Amino acid sequence: MAGRAFTFPGQGSQVVGMGKELAQTYPEARAVFDEVNQALGEDLAGVMFEGPDETLRLTENAQPALMAVSMAVVRVLEAKGVSVAVHADFVAGHSLGEYSALCAAGVLSVTDTARLLRTRGKAMQQAVPVGQGAMAAILGLDLETVLRAASDAQQGEVCGVANDNAPGQVVISGHAGAVSRAIELLKAAGAKRALPLPVSAPFHCALMRPAADAMEHALGEVTMNAPAKPVIVNVTARPTSNVDDIRKHLVEQVTGMVRWTESMQWAAGEGGVTELYELGTGKVLTGLAKRIAPDASATAINTPTDIDALVTALQ
Repeated sequence: MAGRAFTFPGQGSQVVGMGKELAQTYPEARAVFDEVNQALGEDLAGVMFEGPDETLRLTENAQPALMAVSMAVVRVLEAKGVSVAVHADFVAGHSLGEYSALCAAGVLSVTDTARLLRTRGKAMQQAVPVGQGAMAAILGLDLETVLRAASDAQQGEVCGVANDNAPGQVVISGHAGAVSRAIELLKAAGAKRALPLPVSAPFHCALMRPAADAMEHALGEVTMNAPAKPVIVNVTARPTSNVDDIRKHLVEQVTGMVRWTESMQWAAGEGGVTELYELGTGKVLTGLAKRIAPDASATAINTPTDIDALVTALQ
């Protein structure tokens, strides 16, 4: 039997219009968007469907919005007989996508996940005053080289690797000055490109400590169930079904590196995964999968046509 993982996208995949076709086509999708609206006490679905883009891009909106579309896809699939419990061996999500993965695996309710992501988005935004932090994408260098340059660039400030996304695609994060020093070092080291990212805060670095504290408190107050299938965790790049570990790793994830390359390498190697399905908005993870695990098939599932094709393939 083919090993199969369902993956869930992270921030940056949001786009105005996300989820609209699903809502128009499936009552199960509409029910998810209604539940998220109710959990947050506002019409987030309206912002997702119609914009404006600058409102959707706000971290506190983008995070629950991406989860909502992923869970809309999950609920439609479930209504058609395809579920995590029966049809997946593992789940994994990129950064906030880890929350979508946990929700899909039954660890968290949609309502609790939406509220946790609203809290997480606000706390991450508030952890560092705008302009003091920065992130940059580094293309064409290996992880070790980037880690070394980030360390050399610190000079008393914070700079580290936020995301190891794929071979030759690494994101750094920290104080604006340290990140800009790292960019110069990495260009000198032969980076194909070193691009500052248009983000509102420096995610996944030590500057996010206040947000990690806020999430520790928030996660301590929600009920978590054991996952239907193991979740491959961002900060360990290994699977777990232990709820206490999941809670702890979600706190660590706020300041820790998203080890996506390693996570997918483990899935395609020891995990025996040959099929990766990205459930939700966009196809970023599908593109990364083709670089990390070229022998595995990778497919994005976000339209009614995609959903029908997956249901046909798995039943």
